Amino acid sequence: MTASRPDGVDPAPNPHATAEQVAAAMEDTKLAQVLYHDWEAETYDDKWSISYDERCIEYAKGRFVAAAGEQNLPYERALELGCGTGFFLLNLMQGGVAKSGSVTDLSPGMVKVALRNAEHLGLDVDGRVADAETIPYEDDTFDLVVGHAVLHHIPDVEQSLREVLRVLKPGGRFVFAGEPSTVGNFYARWLGRITWEATTTITKLPFLSDWRRPQTELDESSRAAALEAVVDLHTFDPSDLEKIARSAGAVNVKASSEEFAAALLGWPVRTFEAAVPPEKLGWNWAKFAFGGWKSLSWVDENVLKHVVPRSFFYNVMITGVKPGK
Repeated sequence: MTASRPDGVDPAPNPHATAEQVAAAMEDTKLAQVLYHDWEAETYDDKWSISYDERCIEYAKGRFVAAAGEQNLPYERALELGCGTGFFLLNLMQGGVAKSGSVTDLSPGMVKVALRNAEHLGLDVDGRVADAETIPYEDDTFDLVVGHAVLHHIPDVEQSLREVLRVLKPGGRFVFAGEPSTVGNFYARWLGRITWEATTTITKLPFLSDWRRPQTELDESSRAAALEAVVDLHTFDPSDLEKIARSAGAVNVKASSEEFAAALLGWPVRTFEAAVPPEKLGWNWAKFAFGGWKSLSWVDENVLKHVVPRSFFYNVMITGVKPGK
């Protein structure tokens, strides 16, 4: 079974936003979402070290189980909201969480890449370009709705969750992971900014020039960073996110959080990777980055989670159920 998309209904990706389009997007958050994510679509997996092998299957399923447990697996049909390149749903499907799936995103470029990834993996997935506040599926369609790092991009989170509950079958579950906490976003932004400035400044030195990306790429990254300030609309306190989900109509709502020490390493690592030529970073770097993240995640889960308030951790996860079954 292969991926498919509706014939002739989705707009084409626009991977190279002009300065004029970026200026217009500063006043239109949904246009900014499309431009920013179309710009990133073809390189997004590389930028965030996303893969569709055991490493990311383990990561995605681990987030799902941490939020919702392992009961009722596999779900028959799942929807990923704000799918990006399909990282969360495709790896969950490979991990036995869902049998078939649908992907949606406001960005045509992201839907295109997600469907291509699904096809390469031989997964039963369809996709649509769609606004998360008006999901283009019938009531009671899905057994599961998932998303990763998507709620903070949506202007009206409560309206989106109402739509999620509408398309879920009674008793169906939603799981959203990877949302930035308010406290975590503060220190992550500062770590990223300091790392970017330090790296791009030091690599101006003549003997480090081969560690510097071409200026055109750095300028384009800076333009994307300007858009990022427009597309990242929210940060969340876990308790507040629980209130939003209950207000939307969900039951059995529970928020949790993870990555404190791991985030303190992860954000400088990711920023450094974005600032230097990718060919400079080989297998040893990847092993260091992933190994360091895993080790610090263990410290977070087994030590710091017992003494640090959940609002201090970077990633927030939320799950809930549609009543009626």
